[in-house]
Amino acid sequence: MDKLLSQFRQVMRRFRRAPAFTLIAVITVAAGVGATTAVFSILEGVMLKPLPYPHSEQLVGVWHTAPALNIPELNMGPSNYFIYREQGKTFEDIGLYDGDSVSVTGMGQPEQVSAEDVTDGILPILGVQPLLGRYFSKEEDTPSGPKTTILMYSYWKRKFGGDPAVVGKTITTDGALRQIVGVMPPGFQFMDDREVQLLIPFQKDRAKTYLGNFSYQGLARLKPDATLGDANRDVARMLPIVYRSFPPPPGFSLQLFLSANIGTDVHPLKQDVVQDSGKILWILMGSIALVLLIACANVANLLLVRAEGRSQELAIRSALGAGRKQIAADLLFESLLIGLSGSVLGLGIAYGALRVLVAVAPTGIPRINEIGIDLPVLLFTLVISLLASLLFGAIPVLKYTGVTLGAGLREGGRTLSQSRERHRARNALVVLQVALASVLLICSGLMMRTFRALMNVNPGYSAPGSVQTMKLSIPESEVKDPEAAIRMFQAMEDRISALPGVSSVSLANSVPMDDQHWQDPIFAQDKQYRDGEIPPLRRFNFAAPGLFQTLQQPMIAGRDFAWTDIYQKLPVAIVSENFAKEYWQTPQDAVGKEIRTSTNDQWRQIVGVVGNVYSDGTSVKASSMVYWPVLMNNFEGDQVSARRTLVFAIRSPQAGSQNFVSEVEQAIWSVDGNLPIRNVRTLNDLFVKSMARTSFTLTMLAIAGGMALLLGGIGLYGVIAYSVSQRTREIGIRIAVGAQRNVVTGMFVRQGLALVAIGVAVGLTAAAAATRLMTSLLFGVNPVDPATYAAVCVGLVGTAALASYIPSRRAAMVDPIEALRTE
Repeated sequence: MDKLLSQFRQVMRRFRRAPAFTLIAVITVAAGVGATTAVFSILEGVMLKPLPYPHSEQLVGVWHTAPALNIPELNMGPSNYFIYREQGKTFEDIGLYDGDSVSVTGMGQPEQVSAEDVTDGILPILGVQPLLGRYFSKEEDTPSGPKTTILMYSYWKRKFGGDPAVVGKTITTDGALRQIVGVMPPGFQFMDDREVQLLIPFQKDRAKTYLGNFSYQGLARLKPDATLGDANRDVARMLPIVYRSFPPPPGFSLQLFLSANIGTDVHPLKQDVVQDSGKILWILMGSIALVLLIACANVANLLLVRAEGRSQELAIRSALGAGRKQIAADLLFESLLIGLSGSVLGLGIAYGALRVLVAVAPTGIPRINEIGIDLPVLLFTLVISLLASLLFGAIPVLKYTGVTLGAGLREGGRTLSQSRERHRARNALVVLQVALASVLLICSGLMMRTFRALMNVNPGYSAPGSVQTMKLSIPESEVKDPEAAIRMFQAMEDRISALPGVSSVSLANSVPMDDQHWQDPIFAQDKQYRDGEIPPLRRFNFAAPGLFQTLQQPMIAGRDFAWTDIYQKLPVAIVSENFAKEYWQTPQDAVGKEIRTSTNDQWRQIVGVVGNVYSDGTSVKASSMVYWPVLMNNFEGDQVSARRTLVFAIRSPQAGSQNFVSEVEQAIWSVDGNLPIRNVRTLNDLFVKSMARTSFTLTMLAIAGGMALLLGGIGLYGVIAYSVSQRTREIGIRIAVGAQRNVVTGMFVRQGLALVAIGVAVGLTAAAAATRLMTSLLFGVNPVDPATYAAVCVGLVGTAALASYIPSRRAAMVDPIEALRTE
């Protein structure tokens, strides 16, 4: 221990004698380690950390596949749930859940809150005990059972002030009284990223269940001795039982379900929670790891310079009896102290960066609340600091621990010219830095090109920033008659249209990019179908007159809906341009044709064809759309089909302002003051949200690329500057015998450009392979994009020229007399 303390004091004295070297080395390590730790914290919190439930490895998502319908992931239907729960051999229990939203009244101003519909087994499956009260009982999950609810912790604190006597009280949701039976503990969050406030029993009626309706999420807990393979085989065994136990919906045949070739896909629950966020996070982790390697190369270069300056000292120590192991240990100990000091500072940088990253991260990244500096992150930081220390410390150790007394003394003064052998290691490190920087800059450039391409795609509507949207529901408890509910919506629309500045207003089941999906098969009357054949699924929307005018979505052929169509329940429909072209080649030929969703539905005449809309973001092909009226007869088994939850789309130059939103709310509440409003946002907000992951990835890669370019430039500057300092005598002689100063400058600039040229060549080759991993993130740009590669080459050459010119210019200012006098 005394020997270690003595060595520590010696190293610290050397650091104090070279404060500039120490500061630069520590800050460089801190930047690399801090950035790497911050991104690893996100990766660990989202991808690697177990789900916050007991024995989470036993939790699985129960999904299906339908290859005949080109559906790789098909959800659960109630018919599947009942059979799997009753006859499953590999599940301890299974449940259904689905996102919902309910209005809460009788507690001040009406409020629409996020809810989760769950079967009675969901909470016991997760293994999370309520903070207060109990789980739902099986009786409460039956259609005739009492109406109950469980509060989430945040809602309990916000609405009830954390009152422990809340269990047994009632709240009114969608006009119905519900008894509070429990409160969930703090920190509990459901699987999706919504801020759920209430849990509500499903209360599905087994006797009224049909096949299909794959609209729900399935969750199960495996038995301790069961595997995923066992579960998939068990579900496959039960699928035929499902088909025998429940009838197909009216208008659909059993053969239609058999033709879908439905299969099984039971997988770990974490896969449902994480979804596709892993692709982005692993790419970001890889990019930041490259930054850390560049930082290590920079510090290794600094240590090489420092070791060269100590070559005589090391030779003398060797002559006095110090062995290679002792000298190597001393150099590695110095590297270790730099690495650990930089890592401690890097943790502070990571903590601050993490708060920023979490704040700006897109809402699509799950488990964002679980991200932080925890024990695994600290261990990771310790490991990479040790590895980094060994990495940048090993190079000077390997190069200089074999120095002898004679070799060290023959090196002479610092102004003697040095051989190429002495510069080879430093030059190799610069080439490595440039190559790694090339890869990062190309990745960043490709994402920038992707972002620009997405921004230039016409989404199918115009001026989204001028369209205000908000959602409202009219439950049966408020207005029982379906047509009366639609007339109330129209009355609200009329009040809104009278507001100053409103040029158009309409209603729809969903607006572009709001993640509201409804799709079913569509039959065309003039097409032939084999027995049991399932036509392709199409996206549905339900619209009121004026929607396309409000969105400025072009009418290609035919006409819009009229209110007479709505109230007379005329069998009409409107389709998108791509749907019309697929079936009838031209939009004009589609007008007058008839379509329906099942054999029991009446045929509905196409009266209009509108332009395509990118409903899922501009990076996804525009869906084929069918627009139905908001009020119809005989639609998918319902004698009267009325949309009781609709989105207002309001075009006004004041959209997005709080004053305008307040005016619209007052106009709506002048018709009915008991109806809460939710999802208040502009179309542009939805468009920006659809771009959030791309812009986040672009920002992170740009930061990584910028750091790489800066560190690479600093490394090149250091090599050229050191080369200039070591060749002072040579430069003096050249100038003394008549060399022009610009020739001397050019000599060093060419040296820097030669290193960069080699590094760029290596980097372009590596980037051509690495960027293919990003193909799923790119849009409208080839992974090997000539423009991006050329721009990166020009940028690196420009940076190299600048980094080389500054020390080279100083070399040209050398006074030959002074240079020779120092000898």
